[in-house]
This record gives sequence, structure tokens and C-alpha cells, in this order.
Amino acid sequence: MNLVSIIGAIELGLVYSLLAFGTYISFKILNVADLTVDGSFVLGAAVSAMFAYSGMPVAGIALAILCGGLAGMVTATLQTKMGIQPILSGILTMTGLYSINLMVMDGKANIPLLNKTNIFTYAEYMFNNKLYKVLALLIIIGTVFTMLNWFFRTQLGLSIRATGDNEDMCRASSIDTDFIKMVGFSLSNAIVALSGALVAQMQQSADINMGSGMVVISFASIIIGSVIIKNKNITAGLLSVIIGSVIYRFIIALILTTSFPPSYLKLISSLVVVTALSLPNVKRKIETNKLRKGRK
Repeated sequence: MNLVSIIGAIELGLVYSLLAFGTYISFKILNVADLTVDGSFVLGAAVSAMFAYSGMPVAGIALAILCGGLAGMVTATLQTKMGIQPILSGILTMTGLYSINLMVMDGKANIPLLNKTNIFTYAEYMFNNKLYKVLALLIIIGTVFTMLNWFFRTQLGLSIRATGDNEDMCRASSIDTDFIKMVGFSLSNAIVALSGALVAQMQQSADINMGSGMVVISFASIIIGSVIIKNKNITAGLLSVIIGSVIYRFIIALILTTSFPPSYLKLISSLVVVTALSLPNVKRKIETNKLRKGRK
């Protein structure tokens, strides 16, 4: 790997760590695999791209966050008010977002942003350094990390964490779990949309299919990070997501330097997730079998 590839991997790892932040909230904290992510990521990219195309990149980022939050609210409403299963709720919202994303993109499958001003243009002018993208992303991620770390220690944040751990107990304690889920899923998808918005402006394009496989990528980042940092507190959990995302991008970059077909990358991501998720169960079965043999 050359220096350009290393910097590129760091940039992608950082920007996609926001995607993993959002998935971490739904998957690890609320204990739900939210498939809305694939749609809200593209929604953020589409809104950001359209505003950047019109010369308003900062407004595009802000509105992308808002739209992502609304998408998460729709998923939460389907679960809490309509009684639809969590997985199916995410699938329905994600499917509906495909058409909405096309509407946002004015019916075009791709929005090019070449020679258009974006927030990284401002960062290049501000930092006057070759690593301006990395520096800008570190500031954004540091801000999100600090805010989330603070939020999940507040009463509302603790209620979200408690709902994910034991929803029945929270209801018995007079906590409005429906409202808590609204907040949790809105926050999750707002951060996912922020990631999509930044990716669109960084790569200078938005594509209707760019959200395909984002759930698997974010799961891989979360799982890789959890292997490295095993502390269960919220600060360590969020930090592990960043580390996992960067390492995952380095793995992808290393694979791309070989003759390995790039079309297999998503298969590799899936296998990483399957292995990591099934490993504890496999270990448990092995230990159980050893105990049974010992008793005989």
C-alpha cells in the first residue's frame, strides 16, 4: 500500500464510522437490526448532493441530518403505533425511501458534483494541508462522539439504553418506551444520513444505489471494533466503532492491492459478520460438549 491508499483508507474509515455510530445505536443499544440504514444513507447523500449542486453544501448537510431523523421516526412509528415487527419496519421504510430518494434527486440515478463547492473545499482553504479531509472529518467525528457520549449519560439517553436492555422493565417503571424508540431511531438514522451526506460531498457524487450493503459494512465495523475494545461502557463502545471502521477500510484497501476480484468485497464483509456473530455460539457449544463428555 502506498501513502495515497493509506490516506484514502483513513478518510473512508472515518466518514463511514458515522454510519457505524448510527447502526451502533440501533443494533447495540436498542437491540434492533434496523435495515432503514440502507435507505437513510442514500437519503442523506441525495439531499446533500442536491443542495451542494445548488451551491449550498452546509445547508445540505444540515437538512440531510433532519431528513434522516424523519426516516428513523417513520420506522419507529411502524413498530410502536402500527405493531409491525422491527425487521419488517426497517425493510418497509428502506423500500419506500428508494422512490423518495429518486424524487429528491429529481428522477436521476446519479448526481455529479465535479467542480462544485462542498464542505471539503472550505476545509482545504481553512487548513491549507494535504490532509484537510482527514482533519475536517476528525473535527466532525470528534463533535458527534462527544455529543453522543454526553447524551447517553443523560436521563433520556439512559432511558434509551434501559429500553434496549429490558423494555418490559422500563414500561413497568412508567417509561414511555414508544417515545424512547422514536428518539433512538431518529437519532440513529440522522447520524447515518450525516455519513451519507459527507460521503456524497467527499466523493463528489451521489448515486441511488450507493446504500446497498451499508448495514453489513456497519455491522462489520462494529464487530471488528468490539473484538479490539471489549469494555462495555458507552465511551469505549463508541471509540471501538471508529477503530473498527478504520481497520475495516484498511482490510478492504489491502484486498484491492491484490488480484482479488473487487466484486467479492461484499461477500467478504458478510462472511466477517457471520463469523463474528456465530463465534460466541460455536464456543458455547464446544464448551457444553466438553462438559458433557467430562461427566460421562
